[in-house]
Amino acid sequence: MNCQPYWKRLVYKCSIINQTCLLCDERAGQAYPLCIACEQALPWLDDQCLRCALPMPMSGLTCAQCSRRAPAFEQVVALWYFGFPVDTLISRFKHKRQWPLGRLMAELLGHGLLHRFAEGMARPDLLLPVPLARRRQRERGFNQAGMLARWLSGQLRVRYDERLLTRTRETPAQQQLDARARRRNLRQAFAFTGELTGQHVAIVDDVLTTGATAHTIAQVLRKAGARRVDVYCLARTPKPGYA
Repeated sequence: MNCQPYWKRLVYKCSIINQTCLLCDERAGQAYPLCIACEQALPWLDDQCLRCALPMPMSGLTCAQCSRRAPAFEQVVALWYFGFPVDTLISRFKHKRQWPLGRLMAELLGHGLLHRFAEGMARPDLLLPVPLARRRQRERGFNQAGMLARWLSGQLRVRYDERLLTRTRETPAQQQLDARARRRNLRQAFAFTGELTGQHVAIVDDVLTTGATAHTIAQVLRKAGARRVDVYCLARTPKPGYA
């Protein structure tokens, strides 16, 4: 059973110029439903860690955590830091089924990735969404990472698969756990079916917080033979006090 909506018909009808901005209801004046003023007001992620995209005070730096213990993934690409209004948009997409907001953010991420590919960033061979626990997917009715991966796949022309990477056991919610507890919580929580010898894989998720989930999945994918693992997400959570 596929609980995800048929997005071509129900989610996103955005082929018409001069549509309404999804944030302010004014005329967008662009090829996607977001006006220029609202687009400029988004919390764009500028200076960041070269490895995990943690917001940093200046560009070209690697954060202390990545310097001490390099993650299993190679690079994180995120458009925004997790702040207003992106935090609200992601919540409305994920918890209130406002799929047009997710589709809009996926398209903007796709534009950012295409720009980076044109500048020389390696294009992946496969997109793999972070899987939800079965109970949580039944409750929610869909996997937001799976929807993002599907939309990105069409825009980037990169294959995606929701069945190869699975969550093998139920784990407590990560939100209230620190980085160390998150790593313990995720031990043996994921499995990959198949082999990835020599392939470049990108993990797709909505938000990267500590990077524990992405690191654990990247370890699993490398054991399956992946030569490189990247992470594509909408937003990166900054450290407390970040302005």
